[in-house]
Order: sequence, then C-alpha cells, then structure tokens
Amino acid sequence: MKSFFFVCALLFQFNVYAQGAVAEIAVGEASVDKDKFVIDDAEVKSLVGPQKSLSSELIDILRNDFVFYKHKFNNVDYSDRGQNSYSNPNLAKWKESGITYFVATHTSSSGNGIEAKIKAWSVLSGKELFSQSFLIDQKNIRLKSHQIADAIYRAVTGKPSIFNSKIVFVSDRGTQGKDTIKELFLMDFDGNRVEKLTNFRSVVLAPSVAPDNSKIMFSVIASHKEVSRNKVRTIKNIDLKMLDLKTRSFSTISDKPGINSGAIFSSSGNTIYTTLSYKGNADIYEMNLGSGTTRNVTSHYADDVDPSITTDGSLMTFLSNRAGRAHIYTMDPSNPDKGVKRISFVGQFNAAPRFSPDGKEIVFSSWVDAGFDLYRISHDGNNLMRLTKDSGSNEEAVYSPDGEFIVFTTKKVLSRSKAVQDIYIMNRDGEILGQLTQNFGRCYSPQWTNTLK
Repeated sequence: MKSFFFVCALLFQFNVYAQGAVAEIAVGEASVDKDKFVIDDAEVKSLVGPQKSLSSELIDILRNDFVFYKHKFNNVDYSDRGQNSYSNPNLAKWKESGITYFVATHTSSSGNGIEAKIKAWSVLSGKELFSQSFLIDQKNIRLKSHQIADAIYRAVTGKPSIFNSKIVFVSDRGTQGKDTIKELFLMDFDGNRVEKLTNFRSVVLAPSVAPDNSKIMFSVIASHKEVSRNKVRTIKNIDLKMLDLKTRSFSTISDKPGINSGAIFSSSGNTIYTTLSYKGNADIYEMNLGSGTTRNVTSHYADDVDPSITTDGSLMTFLSNRAGRAHIYTMDPSNPDKGVKRISFVGQFNAAPRFSPDGKEIVFSSWVDAGFDLYRISHDGNNLMRLTKDSGSNEEAVYSPDGEFIVFTTKKVLSRSKAVQDIYIMNRDGEILGQLTQNFGRCYSPQWTNTLK
C-alpha cells in the first residue's frame, strides 16, 4: 500500500501547487545569422467573397507556421507584396533585398474552393526548389495549409517539420462541481482543431502515442467490483487502456490491482514499458502487447515510475525515490537494474524525464525556488541547462519529433482560489513561442504524434 500512495503522489502532486504568473522569457538565447524567408501575398485571379478569404487564410497560416522556426528563419516583409511574383519572378530584385528563400502563390477559383499553385526558390542559387498545386476548401484549409508548409520546409531544409504533427493532451474542462473529470483530446501542433477522444467521465492520465500514430495508450481511474466475505464492493483502480484511432475502439491492456500507468511504446510498437504495482511496490515492466507477458525492468525496494526510452532501446530514464526523494536515473533496460545511474542532482525532487528523439538529451522538471522549472541534461548527466525561471510552475515537458521544440504545461495563479494551467511551446533553448491552449480547462500531459515516421 505504501507504493500506491507514493505513485499516486508522483502522478498528482505536481499539479496541486499554485505558482506565480507566467512571464514569457528567453533563456540562453544567442545571436544567430538567420536565412531571410519571405512568403509573398498570393496573386489572386477572379476571387471574391469566401474564395478570396480562403486565399488570404492560406497565406496567413503558412506565415504563422514558419514563425515557429524563427530560430532558423527571419521572416521578413516584402515591399511589392503580390505583384506578379508567381507569374513573373524577379530573382535579381529579391537577391538585392538580401532574401534567401522566396515563396510565391497563385490562387484561382475551383468549385466551392480554390486552386493554389505554389513555388519556392533559393534566391542565392536561383534554383526553383518547389512547385505544386493544391485544391483547398473551407473544410480542409488548415490541414492543407500545414501540409503545404511542411512540403516547403522539406524542400528548403531537406528535413521534416512539425507542421503535420498533432498534440495529445488531457483536460479537466468536463469537471462538474467536486467531481474531477479529465478526458483525452487531440489538437494541431499550433493549438487549433481540438478534438475530444474519450468520454469516460473519470480521470484520464499519462497518454502515449504509438510509433505509427495508430494508437494511444493512457491510464484511467476505473471502478471494479470485488467480492469479499460474500459482500460486493466497488474499488478504484488505475487501469491501462488503448485507443485505436482508426476504429475509435478501446481495449484494456492491463487492469492488475494497483497502478497500471506511465506506459510508453517501444520503437517497434510491439512492446510497452509501464509501471505496475500489483506485487507491492511500483516497478517498471516490459509488456508484450500480443501475449500480455511481462518482464521486470526494475526490481528494487524503492518505487520506480515514469519511464522514457531511446529509439534504439539501449537506454532508459525513469523516476525513483531510491535516494529518498524523486530523482532521475538511467539504466540499460535489457536486464533488471542493469547499469542504474542517478543523473539528476538539482532541486528538492524531479519529475517527468523525457528523452529527445536522438537520445542525447533529457528534459525534465525540478522543484527549485518554491516551484517547478524545466531543465535539460545530457543523457550521461552532464551539460545541465535551465530552460525556465520566474515564469510560473512549468512541468510535463516533451520534445517534438524533430527535436527542435518542447511542449509543456504552465500553471498560472489568478487568485487565492483559482488557477489556470495551459500548454505552451518553446524551442529547445528555452525561448517560449506561444500558448497553445486557452479557456480549455486545466490541461495536462501533452504528447506529440510521431510525424517523422
């Protein structure tokens, strides 16, 4: 029973403190020579009313997407906006203006929507990098715009962007009175197009996305019937569930007595790593999704929870109270407690360690100066860097699929009895780029989808 209360504390304690107001800050920002990037106004052919608005909205979304990569691109204005830049490109003039990359669009009527023809150039080389046309209507405007932005980004950088990614998160916006209700939601990377995924009317915890984006694991506080001394009673348990995003069906992965939570997928998607407490204290197990068989990854008298694992499966980080309070450890997950090493020595206690996609860094939160702040550290425990300071209580950080960004939650106090908690996005060096949720209840546990696959 001791472990049950400890793990519950780990799952919930990080969200019960009311901290100071949020201030957007840049930590560790350095001067960088950035490419000058221009997305020109569209050349518009015979568009009026809703179709003309669609054309403008397309350009607005494209520009807003690229603002997220402002650590790479200096998005600049162009004095001759929309002046035949698609049909009559003037590379020499753009070069004189110091522009590195230029994007031009031609939009025309197509049914109830528009056809958007888009080109992108490398101004310095004079090379056309991208040319494609898209059919866009009001229903698919944001989806198509993000796809176009990603295609342009890939053409310019040779790498995928975050523009097609989504973020899974938990919100308590369905709470009624004293009955806390937390459900699972899905939104675009920029906070738009929010979709509700569950309706358990209970408390959903700790989502995790499959490598192929087809499924989401999460825990939920469930009610079970138990017979004792010929009497039936209802008990609460933290069960592990799976949502198939294609069929929108749910299945139970584990409902062993106690904790079934903090689950993550292996890179193959065939096995998971999760915290179970049915044997007494909480340990981390590897579970085969096909057979349901389990194997101890940790086996210690202390409680071990909240695993994160590198893509190649060679290194795991997790949270443990082996030192008396919750701190971060790493280990080789191939054998129980093989090569266990404590790597965090900052703050009174730590929470939610998460690997970067390349496995070189870990981002986590630490209780310092009467509040949680975000830190990143090399996988070997070196190169500690503080990412937030004097900006409220910052927790539950996780890297984007390309490793360039971090989403996290920030708690902000409005009064003695009221606080809000929203999801924010920063670049990996701590520059906060914006707030992704607003007036959507208290938001928790953001997780990216895996768009690089």
